[in-house]
Amino acid sequence: MKFLAEIEILPKKGLLDPQGKAVTQSMPRIGLNQVKEVRVGRFITMEFEANDKAQAEADANTACKNLLANLIMEDYNIRITEL
Repeated sequence: MKFLAEIEILPKKGLLDPQGKAVTQSMPRIGLNQVKEVRVGRFITMEFEANDKAQAEADANTACKNLLANLIMEDYNIRITEL
């Protein structure tokens, strides 16, 4: 079966996020004074074959833990859909 993994990777809360801080500080310049915090991360999609949804999620977790995310500094969230 074919699956799509959509992966969001963000800096852990409480860690310095220089990109997010720069964007947050720029918001008032475009009239968005109400924005208090922006966090900047990455969005990754992967299409792959797996026997079932559980295996697809396990494979995506392996990719995140071993390659895509720095677990010391980042958290990730995975959404799996069948194609």
